[in-house]
Amino acid sequence: MTDWHRTDITAGDVRLATYQYGDTVHSDTAADARPAVVLVHGWPDTHHLWDRIAPRLAEHYRVFAYDTRGFGESDRPNDVPSYRLAGLAQDLFAVISSVTDGGSAHVVAHDWGSVQTWEAVTTPGAETSISSFTSVSGPNLDFLGEWARAQLASPTPRSISRALSQVASSAYTGFFQIPGVSDAFFRTLGTEKLWTEFLHVIEGTPRENVSFAPTLREDMISGLKLYRANIRGKLARPEPRPTSVPVLEVVNDRDIALRPAIYDRTYTHAAKLWRKSSTTGHWLPYTNPDYLATTAIEFIDSIENGTSRAPNTIDRARQLGAPLALTGKLAVITGAGSGIGRETAYALAALGCEVVLADIDTAAADETATECKSMGVLTNVYELDVSKTAAVNEFAENIRTRHGVPDIVVNNAGIGLGGSALDASDDQIDRLIDINLRGVISGSRAFAKQMVARGTGGHIVNLASAAAFTPSRELGLYSASKAGVLMFSESLRAELATHRIGVSAICPGIVNTNITSATEYAGVDDQDAMRRKVTGFYEKRNYTPDKVAREIVAAVVSNKAVVPVTPEAKFGYRVYRFVPWASRIAARQKLTG
Repeated sequence: MTDWHRTDITAGDVRLATYQYGDTVHSDTAADARPAVVLVHGWPDTHHLWDRIAPRLAEHYRVFAYDTRGFGESDRPNDVPSYRLAGLAQDLFAVISSVTDGGSAHVVAHDWGSVQTWEAVTTPGAETSISSFTSVSGPNLDFLGEWARAQLASPTPRSISRALSQVASSAYTGFFQIPGVSDAFFRTLGTEKLWTEFLHVIEGTPRENVSFAPTLREDMISGLKLYRANIRGKLARPEPRPTSVPVLEVVNDRDIALRPAIYDRTYTHAAKLWRKSSTTGHWLPYTNPDYLATTAIEFIDSIENGTSRAPNTIDRARQLGAPLALTGKLAVITGAGSGIGRETAYALAALGCEVVLADIDTAAADETATECKSMGVLTNVYELDVSKTAAVNEFAENIRTRHGVPDIVVNNAGIGLGGSALDASDDQIDRLIDINLRGVISGSRAFAKQMVARGTGGHIVNLASAAAFTPSRELGLYSASKAGVLMFSESLRAELATHRIGVSAICPGIVNTNITSATEYAGVDDQDAMRRKVTGFYEKRNYTPDKVAREIVAAVVSNKAVVPVTPEAKFGYRVYRFVPWASRIAARQKLTG
């Protein structure tokens, strides 16, 4: 791109091609008081990796990049020892000193650029040169070696599985260690066309997003020295050092080379650590540059000013101990003032989620919020009537503006309606459908649009019911509303699969919540007596909503499609699928006497 302006610097005996993005060249830095950001690429890229990110960053900061040694227009030492991390870290310090006139800079780095920046930030005194570090798809090799040893020191099925998963993901590095073979491979196949197709097939990277230097083949080959100079020594004899530089780890759950588990011990060495994860792949700067640019801007602003531009997604990403399963995620729960919604809020908060609690009864939601806040997570309460589509759409936009796009949405709000379908009033039917079905559809659509636009996945949970597949003469209308939720969820799951957005339909059976105390019964004269009777039965059954919440969390983590909850729901689901005639016969029985 023509907006990169080159100036060469010298680091030791290596010449480094250094670039500034935009109209201002290095001589003008004294007049530009904006913070400096240095971008560091990995293998087999050059500074062009940042072509789609630099313009966004340049709206707020002075933006620099450089071709690391062995790549692009920088020098290419022939010997392997020249590519050891200690020397690469000194290269970074030299670039920062040059472009800031001896000042400091924020660093955003990817792949081997991140690996060498980790070496730099764990160098004593690094905090005087590096203001913050956004790490993408590149671990500290000493931390990685320590993690691997910990998995094998006290082997369990889980630790062995995690270690083997990472070994399988990193198997290619063994091939890269063989000079003659791997060099010949890339000399033959290291073309821009093939590499573009590789990224497109493996990660879905838009072909138009990639930006390679004319030196791609040479970069691939000389860059192999990074693997030969560092991996075996670091993993065999790890020497982890601490850092006080603020670090944001951007963890890609679908990274083909690096499993998320390898970052679990970073907190033991990084005193100021944040962590954001998403269902993205290794080459995030190419695949979703807007997301990475936004994330980096929010983090840098938070370090510079103590807060970031709204919406603030960084505060919830602060990691104060071992990472929880959902650290840094934002969850929205409707009907959060009681029952399943309340317990789901508790369960998600316990796993590190910031929670947004919505309910028509804000006093009840405030009670839920008190417990969530006691777990140390950010919590906000909103009044919401899910039966009103315009209100749901306005709510979703408010959440996006104030808190960011949710990672998890739980459409839980619902009501009951029993009795004869023939005796129900039109108003009762309208209210039932508006809340139970239309409310779920509205919430799913509003937030799914945001998730698709963001491009980093997400998960939507819709509360259906065992009634969705258990016909009953006394629950026909309620069953219809929940069957609609189930089929809508299954269909939406198919629609959103290409965007890596999961959709789960949760189908509880008889669960002891307060829905029974507010349920109306069409054709029944003594409503209170019927409610007492049904509520008493549910209380005797005593299947508590916290058990449903655990199933909801499991569905999010494992991306389950349909989740029957309670033994009767699981039994009914199988009966309806395999012997539906038995369900039809059972449906004729009168349950309430």
